[in-house]
Amino acid sequence: MNRKGQAMKQFLCIAAFAACGFTGTALAEDEHVALFKNVSGSMKIARNGEILDAVAGTNLFTSDKVVSGVGASGGIVFKDGTLLTVGPSTEVQVRDYVFEPKNAKYEFSVYLARGTAIYSSGKIGKLAPEMVRVDTPTATVGVRGTRFIISVE
Repeated sequence: MNRKGQAMKQFLCIAAFAACGFTGTALAEDEHVALFKNVSGSMKIARNGEILDAVAGTNLFTSDKVVSGVGASGGIVFKDGTLLTVGPSTEVQVRDYVFEPKNAKYEFSVYLARGTAIYSSGKIGKLAPEMVRVDTPTATVGVRGTRFIISVE
């Protein structure tokens, strides 16, 4: 194969890998479970060993950990309409989230390590309240109502 043919082959291989990478990213974006509706102050997301800045429109995935700074707050909207407002100096992790109404599969689980959060039920809390959990270092809250505030010292 001549030099031009080898260069073209390398280019096609690189283009194929780039296309695969792009497709993988697009699929990962489709798997998000929530997004930030608004952010005020410093809000970070720990995801797969990386620290990302949270801004309005940022997607959240299962296993993401949200850490807010002093004086910060953020509103998170899950796919089923559940609202979670994160207060200042808060650390919360999305543990499990399943919203598949066609298969009647539901799960909502977050871990509030510290700080404050306001929870407001979406469809999961209304259709399967027994599948909603908010864990803290010392307690587990089973959701039976539609809205509550939780604080962890």
